[in-house]
Amino acid sequence: MSFWDKIWRGRSAQFDFDSGSAATNAIELTKRHPVVSLSKQGAATGNLRVNLSWRMRTSDIGSFEKNSLVRHPFRMFKPDVVQAHTQSMVNVDLDLGCMYELVDGDKGVVQPLGSFFGDLNAPPYVKLSGDDRFGSASGETIYVNLDHREAIKRLLVFVYIYDQTPAFDRTHAIVTLYPSNGPRIEISLDERAPQARSCAVVSIENVKGDLVVRREVKFVYGFQAELDRLYGWGLQWGRGYKAKVTDR
Repeated sequence: MSFWDKIWRGRSAQFDFDSGSAATNAIELTKRHPVVSLSKQGAATGNLRVNLSWRMRTSDIGSFEKNSLVRHPFRMFKPDVVQAHTQSMVNVDLDLGCMYELVDGDKGVVQPLGSFFGDLNAPPYVKLSGDDRFGSASGETIYVNLDHREAIKRLLVFVYIYDQTPAFDRTHAIVTLYPSNGPRIEISLDERAPQARSCAVVSIENVKGDLVVRREVKFVYGFQAELDRLYGWGLQWGRGYKAKVTDR
């Protein structure tokens, strides 16, 4: 075995081990396997945490480095070059939101825009923790109080780009559901959807007492009103804005 074979085999083994350990603690919803039941998982009680994580990145630097390393393997021993801020840098403000419909007919939305943060211990039993504008490690989180699941008819978790570049496929956005029991549930927003501004990510529906989680991942070129029409929510929407903040 050559020197380079040993290096590449060692690197491959490391990545295989990492991805394998992550997979054992998560259920990934895909086009082929889009549905999971929280009730059957024994996770239909307590607080369900729904987290959006993402980061801003360049469009081509990563793929260039991989191809360059294969062609010129000695470059792995050179220090990384610090990339300056250029026009290829994606600057995106992703927001997490949730449309809700309760059994009593009450409908609405929980989202940062308009400061509709909801309530965890009173209707709609859905609450947004805050607004992350910078793609921090913690991201944005919505909590759903499943101890009141009998009052919830359906929920639609969505993500939208409030401002800047519409580039979902370049943000590495992942929506993760953390039930009170059992493995987490992951939905990646990695499909190419140039110019899309919003995405219906996952629905949670009370089907005869069974809480069913379904992967949606449907991109639209408008905002919440277009998602509303797509899923027949019937809400009235108006133009909203955020207060400006300074960079950290």
